[in-house]
Amino acid sequence: MEAVTSVNDRIASTIEESRYISRDLSWLQFNYRVLDQAKHSERSIFDRLKFLCITASNLDEFCTIRLGSLYNYLDYGKERFDYSGLREEPFRRLLLNAIRNFVQDQNEYYLLKLKPLFEENGFCIRAYADLSVEHTALANHYFSRTIFPMLTPMAFDSYHAFPILKNNRLLFGVVTKVVNDVQQQNRISFIQIPSNIPRFFEIQENGMLVFVPIEDIVRHNIHNLFRNVDIQSVNLFRINRNGDFALDESDDIESNFLEDLKQKLKTRRTGRVVRMEVQGTPDPWMVRLLKIQWDIDDHNIFHIPQQSLLDFGGLNQVVGHREFKARRTKFPDPIKPLNYPDEESPDLFEVLKHRDILLHHPYNSMDPVLELLEKAADDPMVLSIKITIYRVAKESRVTNALLRAAENGKHVAVLFEVKARFDEENNLREAQRLQKAGCFVIYGVGSLKTHTKLLLIVRKEPDDKVYRYVHLASGNYNETTARLYTDIGLLTTKEIYAHDVSEFFNVITGHSQPSAYRNLITSPRDMRIQLCNLVKREAENARNGLPSGIVIKMNSLQDKEFIDELYAASQAGVPIKLIVRGMCCLRPGRKDLSENIEVISIVGEYLEHSRIYYFHNGGQPKVYIGSADAMVRSFDRRIESLFMLDEEILKKQAMNILRFNLKDNVNAYVMREDGTYVLKESDDEPPFNVHKQFYAVSKETVMGVNLF
Repeated sequence: MEAVTSVNDRIASTIEESRYISRDLSWLQFNYRVLDQAKHSERSIFDRLKFLCITASNLDEFCTIRLGSLYNYLDYGKERFDYSGLREEPFRRLLLNAIRNFVQDQNEYYLLKLKPLFEENGFCIRAYADLSVEHTALANHYFSRTIFPMLTPMAFDSYHAFPILKNNRLLFGVVTKVVNDVQQQNRISFIQIPSNIPRFFEIQENGMLVFVPIEDIVRHNIHNLFRNVDIQSVNLFRINRNGDFALDESDDIESNFLEDLKQKLKTRRTGRVVRMEVQGTPDPWMVRLLKIQWDIDDHNIFHIPQQSLLDFGGLNQVVGHREFKARRTKFPDPIKPLNYPDEESPDLFEVLKHRDILLHHPYNSMDPVLELLEKAADDPMVLSIKITIYRVAKESRVTNALLRAAENGKHVAVLFEVKARFDEENNLREAQRLQKAGCFVIYGVGSLKTHTKLLLIVRKEPDDKVYRYVHLASGNYNETTARLYTDIGLLTTKEIYAHDVSEFFNVITGHSQPSAYRNLITSPRDMRIQLCNLVKREAENARNGLPSGIVIKMNSLQDKEFIDELYAASQAGVPIKLIVRGMCCLRPGRKDLSENIEVISIVGEYLEHSRIYYFHNGGQPKVYIGSADAMVRSFDRRIESLFMLDEEILKKQAMNILRFNLKDNVNAYVMREDGTYVLKESDDEPPFNVHKQFYAVSKETVMGVNLF
């Protein structure tokens, strides 16, 4: 015991001494902040369950990608030092224990705080064993007619290879013995619950909606699949597989790339197991067998209480149920952008010749972008459309407009990023639709992932003058997520932007290498060095006694070189305020390192997704918006862009977004030096909720903004 304590003390000391916070441990802190949203009693039970579902899907992705990435090092014997200073194996144990603590907190809150509220809200989740005789008959009938024909027991023994069990799927391990077998040997078969049936069987009971877990119905009917054998145990479990693969495309993109991607998608389905969740008390013989088969140990195995649920994501069936639609949060209608014309249906082609429009979603609708694109598809004066696509909605208005534009004979060039994680198959399908319609489709640029969001429409006017209509943004061309994510975008015809975006598309689609952009910062070309230089300039101003300041809003902060420049600026006396939604590897408020740096995180009804970089610049602010976070992958392995706002009203709008975020005392969490977070104290100030305040923003408010 003393040896274990000593090891734990050394690990704690190593973590504390590091200048950086572990990326993975910081991400877990983010998921705790999401779980905290489920604890807001003023929300409906359906909205609280929604956030619980989000934590579950977040954790699945984290285990599949981040834990999977760690196992890439462990399985291939490669060295890796985490930002915490720990090597692979100590960090593996630390990380899995941290995940275990989170899962325990998740289940405790569900069982003790959320589940007791179900019946008073008109529904319940009822075990099969607690059903009435009548309802048991209904459940059994559903099993025999719908579920039973879909189930396939998969045996594993000396005659059958170990089956490939699917990622994130509910699974049964059934341990049996043959009747009258002298050797009394255990045998095992696996059953996968189909993913194309609802998670719960629904029953109406005296105005109450009863949800019966499908796995419970299968468990109590599983004897129908095993005739003339003794069932020793029935064990429900679920696995996460390593889904972190690097795409190393050959130079011959056209002939090899798509097939290569398809093969790598298959490896995600068969990658090594990194986490196994089991419900209740599983059969020790089965657990030993799976530990050997998958090369896992007790750290990888998570025990879920029998009375809880395996995979809270299934609760989306309850959250999204049509009977509860009126009980879920209804978001306000979008407002007009501050510099948008007053007339009801303006001709955006004409409006944008005279003014730029800054859009702040979801407070401003995405409709102006969609309508511009749809109008361009049919407008005989439009010559070409170029766009980068990372994720699109199902039944996407964007891809439909592009298809129509191609049918109308316009030149349409689309960079469709088929490496967008977990959207690869959908993107690949949509990209091939566009290609068949005659669009010029680029399936990514080499091994880089294209994350930038750009649109260029070229239109020849009646006077033979050609206008280039440009949209630059932080968010995807996805009308569904635009109602749920906060993003920022610019519509413009200014030559300074049109030139840069045209040049950038030439880089993406060809072999052009422009000598310089005017308003654009791009990666992997020079984004890190340019952002670092902007930070250095603030530090130099501070050392010279000039006013200085930095405010940055982003999703994630992880790049060490950029963090080190922020540390140096802090030591030079620059006040630095960071709004980092997710993981943050910088330590704020450490003596002699980052005393002038404050970090907050905004987590609430909307997913904060906009990126804004503000530099005081001696009273002549430089403000950039765009797609890039300060991460190694954003600077080195992605095609990203940030663009500078040059008009005063647009700068003020972006600065006001930062100001409102810093003022929030409802959704804001303050990061402490050790990497933990606490809810921001209101200091007796009235509640200020950015997710409501932006619906009431005015020009007067914006023009009076001052960050320092």
